[in-house]
Amino acid sequence: MWYLPEKDRVRFKAPFGVLFPDIESALSYAGERPLYAVGDVVTASIVRRGLIPAVCVIDGSTMREPFSDAHVSTQALSVKRFEVANPAGYITDELIDALKSAVECAMGSKPALVHVIGEEDLAVIPLVRMLPAESAVFYGQPGEGVVVRITDDAAKEQADELFSYFERRQSADSSRKVNTENRFA
Repeated sequence: MWYLPEKDRVRFKAPFGVLFPDIESALSYAGERPLYAVGDVVTASIVRRGLIPAVCVIDGSTMREPFSDAHVSTQALSVKRFEVANPAGYITDELIDALKSAVECAMGSKPALVHVIGEEDLAVIPLVRMLPAESAVFYGQPGEGVVVRITDDAAKEQADELFSYFERRQSADSSRKVNTENRFA
């Protein structure tokens, strides 16, 4: 698992894409690109408009408070579902694997939902890194609006740079060796 030290968290406060005040503006900017949503409010907002993101990543909370609208909004969707644990401040190998599996489903024309037990906020970083060019990744910027990151080489380079601030930590139940090279490929 990968841990983001407290001293480096300030680097993650700025939007990792273009910030919009509302979902309508964000959807207009994304155009016809495939949509990927990280976060409960953003996912619920997209689904309420009759759109189904290729991949949704939710954790049942917003700003660390319970949020059931995303779960209710996605309940009836015909999607492949994955469930994975991921603590706050971490990106677990299991989360990366679940995202990879979800993206593979989406590439095969089957939308997917990753339900995170814990916190999904940092999932944007590996997701941007593994998506094809011209995908639109949405996530909420609390108190400000919706961020959209269109994937391209620059987005992947910035995701790599952000990921470089994480430190490798072994989980208590993990004894396997993990190749950290090209982790998102």
